[in-house]
Amino acid sequence: MTTNSPEVTAPPASAVPGGAAVLVLEDGSRYTGRAYGATGETLGEVVFSTGMTGYQETLTDPSYAGQIVLMTAPHIGNTGANDTDMESRKIWVAGFIVRDPARRVSNFRAERSLDEDLVNDGVVGISGIDTRAVTRHIRSAGAMRAGVFSGAALELSDDEQLARVREQASMAGKNLSEAVTTPERYDVPAAEGVERVGSIAVLDLGIKRATVQYLSEHGFDVIVLPASTTIEQIREIAPDALFYSNGPGDPAASDAQVLVLRELLRDGLPYFGICFGNQLLGRALGFGTYKLPFGHRGINQPVLDKRTGRVEITAQNHGFAVDAPIEGELDSPEGLGRVQVSHYSLNDQVVEGLECLDLPAFSVQYHPEAAAGPHDAFYLFDRFRALVKERKTTASEA
Repeated sequence: MTTNSPEVTAPPASAVPGGAAVLVLEDGSRYTGRAYGATGETLGEVVFSTGMTGYQETLTDPSYAGQIVLMTAPHIGNTGANDTDMESRKIWVAGFIVRDPARRVSNFRAERSLDEDLVNDGVVGISGIDTRAVTRHIRSAGAMRAGVFSGAALELSDDEQLARVREQASMAGKNLSEAVTTPERYDVPAAEGVERVGSIAVLDLGIKRATVQYLSEHGFDVIVLPASTTIEQIREIAPDALFYSNGPGDPAASDAQVLVLRELLRDGLPYFGICFGNQLLGRALGFGTYKLPFGHRGINQPVLDKRTGRVEITAQNHGFAVDAPIEGELDSPEGLGRVQVSHYSLNDQVVEGLECLDLPAFSVQYHPEAAAGPHDAFYLFDRFRALVKERKTTASEA
């Protein structure tokens, strides 16, 4: 069987205006390559993603705001770009690093080349460098501030480029949720043909489109709210459940969202959080958070579910983690009952999930919506649906 696939031709890296480009790390390391995407100057924290697919979902994931993302997979862009795989309204990465950009796009779903999207959204990138060497360096030295310079920005001296990299603020202490959140409330009704469970207030800290879709498909009327929404506004909505999304930045810089969550937990509102929402649950319960050396990013991260003993391969993007012991029952320092770590990373024993034993609340550090990624953790949407239904049944019988 032969399939005729439209071909979208992207310009080779050597033809991109600006020609040369350089990646500069805050420790003085320099990597020279070719301009890819828009040309100019961009600054951010350089991190690496180990996913071999899903580059468009990565680029449009708001959790990557403020970060220059390096793809460890060597060949990027061969399936092009399309509107369906957009996880938000735009590309959020501060910069993009690849080894070999595709010279030609050949895929039946492609509507344009990846390079076109990068140019249209003004994303400065670099190609043709040894991404393996950069990845190994970050794994040893840790994620650090960086900059990509091309076009007119190459007129800066080496010392001037390094100074600009070092002058930028570090990711620690940054609150980026306000930059990526929805500017106003929007509603998505429960999907047709699915038993309605109730309404769920979703605090958009950088949510992906797939997450909203799956909540709808699990019977929730989804009410997506800006990150600045107050506890009074949520109580006025009177939802049946609460959800905190993934998002960028330092959880220690999101005190307002932590206070809202803490009070709604005391109200007994069922809660589900993912990624950033896991870190904020940890802080609401009274635990600390800390910055990881180089974080977990990609779609092949192994996690152990302590409840079942099952190993899940998960999609992740986080540079911070909850500081709590992975064994035993813990007492919430904020007086919210018993808590246990429900999941942890098999690579480095980082906390990957929290479960409240006296409250209807749990969270995971990874992305169960798996866009892109494996579907091992998709059951968590079913688990939360069952939790909310049970809570409503108990309340109606009381």
